Amino acid sequence: MKIPNGHQIIEEFEKWSPKYLAMEGDPIGLHVGTLNKKIDRVLVTLDVNEEVVDEAIAKGAGLIIAHHPPIFRPLKNLQTDFPQGRLMGKLIKSDIAVYAAHTNLDVAAGGVNDLLATALGLQNTKVLVPTYEAELVKIAVFVPETHEETVREALAKAGAGAIGDYESCSYTLSGTGRFRPTNDADPYIGEAGKMEVTAESKVEVVVRKNEKDRVIKAMISAHPYEEVAYDVFTLENKEIAMGLGRVGTLETPMTLAEFAEWTKQQLGVPALRVVGAPDTVIKKVAVLGGDGNKYIQQAKRSGADVYVTGDLYFHVAQDAQDIGLNVVDPGHHVEKVIIQGVVDHMSKQQPTWQCEFLPSETDTEPFRFM
Repeated sequence: MKIPNGHQIIEEFEKWSPKYLAMEGDPIGLHVGTLNKKIDRVLVTLDVNEEVVDEAIAKGAGLIIAHHPPIFRPLKNLQTDFPQGRLMGKLIKSDIAVYAAHTNLDVAAGGVNDLLATALGLQNTKVLVPTYEAELVKIAVFVPETHEETVREALAKAGAGAIGDYESCSYTLSGTGRFRPTNDADPYIGEAGKMEVTAESKVEVVVRKNEKDRVIKAMISAHPYEEVAYDVFTLENKEIAMGLGRVGTLETPMTLAEFAEWTKQQLGVPALRVVGAPDTVIKKVAVLGGDGNKYIQQAKRSGADVYVTGDLYFHVAQDAQDIGLNVVDPGHHVEKVIIQGVVDHMSKQQPTWQCEFLPSETDTEPFRFM
């Protein structure tokens, strides 16, 4: 087992939560430090404060992956006698890098909103607010039958063949390849100057256009031929839309009062705010992690009986009441579900790395209910 460097860790992470999924202007990516180093421990957190940094130091973590960007607005200075400057100074002195994945991790399949929907027991979920629809291409590569499975696995590992809720999708045709190596060639099969006929497979996969170059690079690395023959076709069909929030149904209808208690239990909050009549029957639920004030109209149009989101403003609550939308506000901090989500995903994706992904045990919720 090898210790990865920071670039390898983030490259793997961004296969799941690529930067292009983030909302425009969202300050994601590397915030502090360098990825040009070996990292055998990564601390995963919702927020970065001094207590989290102290935890990272105590646990020997060289990288923090955070959901909320620690530098959300440009810094005018780094004075270490003020909180943010002191935080940055401690990170730099301790050689701890910080990488932030914010709205891209909200949008990503298996990210914040999927985890919240799962926690609430929602079924048949769909995207609430579409924000991204990828252009697709099809890659067709010709490979000797002996290496078909190797190349297919490399394509899948690079993210090719992801269609909706399915992954590692591919199609194979068997045929005959013909070629004559020149005197300058170093052929894997055949001899210079002689026509070679060999059994080959044509492997086809669908890929997001903006991931094409990475997939082709992985495919070529796994291919035995000196010169790899492949085609790339632009597709007119689009990927299923990705976006913020989810809408789904409960297995068993509840009243709004019962659903509020269910939400407290499932999301681990001691109290929450509710808009709506307690005896209203709830079957269809919209959920959006973090601040969802902008999207009450989308929640209403989705047909949801209740909208679960955080940081609800007073006047937005009145607007929801006026349009007949019930709301449950469990706070912003319920996004903490992503901490274990990142740990589980990264540990599963790279079981051969000598690198631990550790969930932060520091409570960064600023509110206390009295």
